Amino acid sequence: MERTFVMIKPDAVQRKLIGNIVQRIEQKGLKLVGAKLMTVPTSLAETHYSEHKDKPFYQSLISFITSAPVFAMVVEGEDAVAVSRHIIGSTNPSEATPGSIRGDLGLTVGRNVVHGSDSVESAKREISLWFNEEELSSYQAPDETWLYE
Repeated sequence: MERTFVMIKPDAVQRKLIGNIVQRIEQKGLKLVGAKLMTVPTSLAETHYSEHKDKPFYQSLISFITSAPVFAMVVEGEDAVAVSRHIIGSTNPSEATPGSIRGDLGLTVGRNVVHGSDSVESAKREISLWFNEEELSSYQAPDETWLYE
């Protein structure tokens, strides 16, 4: 099973969309193995988004992600990175497929509701930034025999 990092951003937390988004992830068959509501320290935001440091939107991204609580999650399942990216939808909500989280709930790139790791390598890096091993659970969900061959 693969794990990935998903973060419900401040705009979605303020709009009270945590339950809706978690429900979509779980209904798809992905399993929540770690979660926490937190206000992001600037140092964590800067490390998480370090690849964007030289881009013009970097400072506003850091300001936004630290402005209010986020709901950080680790989800697990077969091809969890690809599956979660599909559920999340395109970065630009106006280009996201209807039925995806961003397609249904987002309006602009700057307030696109949710972040998801874009590769297995990114997922490993992001999970280790946001969670320690003691915050993650391993368990067999009863429905797994109906989800996977």
